[in-house]
Amino acid sequence: MFKLLLLETATGVCSVALADQGELISLKESSTANSHSSLLTTFIDEILKENDLQYSDLDAIVVSKGPGSYTGLRIGVSSAKGLCFSLGKPLIAINTLQSMAYGIHKMIQDENFLICPMIDARRMEVYDSLFDSHLNKIKATAAEIIDENSFSDYFKKSNIYFGGDGADKCREVLSHQKNAKFVSDFKVSAKYMIEIASQKFKEKQFEDVAYFEPYYLKDFIAGKPNVKGLK
Repeated sequence: MFKLLLLETATGVCSVALADQGELISLKESSTANSHSSLLTTFIDEILKENDLQYSDLDAIVVSKGPGSYTGLRIGVSSAKGLCFSLGKPLIAINTLQSMAYGIHKMIQDENFLICPMIDARRMEVYDSLFDSHLNKIKATAAEIIDENSFSDYFKKSNIYFGGDGADKCREVLSHQKNAKFVSDFKVSAKYMIEIASQKFKEKQFEDVAYFEPYYLKDFIAGKPNVKGLK
């Protein structure tokens, strides 16, 4: 028996899940904007209390490592590392786009298809990757601007199912492609990390807690402060 606490804060969704032996036991999540810092620890405490568990009962902490929101990733990874240090538990990190692909896959009924999870990277960019129907990655994670020619070679071979908040803003530019399919009701969730994390736990694929950092993909550029009226 092994219990995993899974934290997903890479996007606008703040999600916490508890899994036992690879099965979802409890889930709490919210899409309220800018709420990660206030809700994450609350969700963790509530899940453990509702399941009569102590922090020491956990066998590993799992965190979505990115790409995604800079602030969201910092909150999730900092919390995960803090728990690992204080409890002496291993850390498991999951690529956000990979776990999204697992979630989108569960919502598709098709025979020949590809999956493209997308995260809004602000402005005209998205973070994306491409997976086949067996969830093997066939296109590297990238930050890119999607236009009418994107994925042209892939569209010739099969349907591509797009999901995530990045897919929503790409729907219009890709609408001319008859093989472009959009999973409009998909939302990022910690529960989609369970299958990958359970396998990593069994194979002891743990991160070095002291040196682990989120996968930002792009450098963080802070906005210029409003200094009007200051000398």
